Amino acid sequence: MTQFGSLENQIAVVTGSSSGIGRAMALEFAAAGADVVLHCRRSIEACREVADEVQSLGRQAEIVQGDIRDDAAALAKLVEEAWSCFGRVDVWVNNAGVDLLTGDQAKLDFADKLAQLLDGDVRSTLLLSKEVGQRMVEAGSGCILNIGWDQSDRGMEGDSGELFSASKNAIMGFTRSLAVSLAPQVRVNCIAPGWIRTAWGEVASDVWQDRVLRETPLARWGTPQDIAKLARFLSSPDASYMTGQVINCNGGAVR
Repeated sequence: MTQFGSLENQIAVVTGSSSGIGRAMALEFAAAGADVVLHCRRSIEACREVADEVQSLGRQAEIVQGDIRDDAAALAKLVEEAWSCFGRVDVWVNNAGVDLLTGDQAKLDFADKLAQLLDGDVRSTLLLSKEVGQRMVEAGSGCILNIGWDQSDRGMEGDSGELFSASKNAIMGFTRSLAVSLAPQVRVNCIAPGWIRTAWGEVASDVWQDRVLRETPLARWGTPQDIAKLARFLSSPDASYMTGQVINCNGGAVR
């Protein structure tokens, strides 16, 4: 009997897969039977460690590098390099994005953060999806997954809430329209994570730790693995009648 959520003999590409949610998705796909193309901008050593983990699961892994903020020609080259690793791609996940919550970029002003998000999240997702989608249509099948944000629809106060709601709502709306454009050959869906304990969550203040528990009915942070398991299902043949959907993975949070 075929395992539920199986990705046996599939080729999956996960952008931004050296750490966090991207790493978890790459490993979950490998556990489901897929060979994986990993992507990073600069974290090549971390990516190699993920590749070793993929191979320990009995699957193959390749690595491509590129800055998702590059121009359209460079993004098209990135897609070509990813396609060349195994000769095809069945699943493409646009996970890479700009980190504005930790590191030096957290110190940027509102306008500069907006420019970073429009380039590193919105523009890259649209251009990569268009390039990937056309290739998948020509191949006759495929699946694209994008990453949104559960609070985009209901709002959150502050600069970060305003910025991420604007960028992620753009991606969520694009997902719905691209799904119509690429049907029936290619499915396109979007995962909207809630409070996920990635790098920022590990160092968030007690005020934020308390807020997460207060606002989440399941009373815990989400994990990268929670998102990865949903990604595995949505990428598998068991989700073959699902496209154009934005699915919250947020522990039941509604406000």
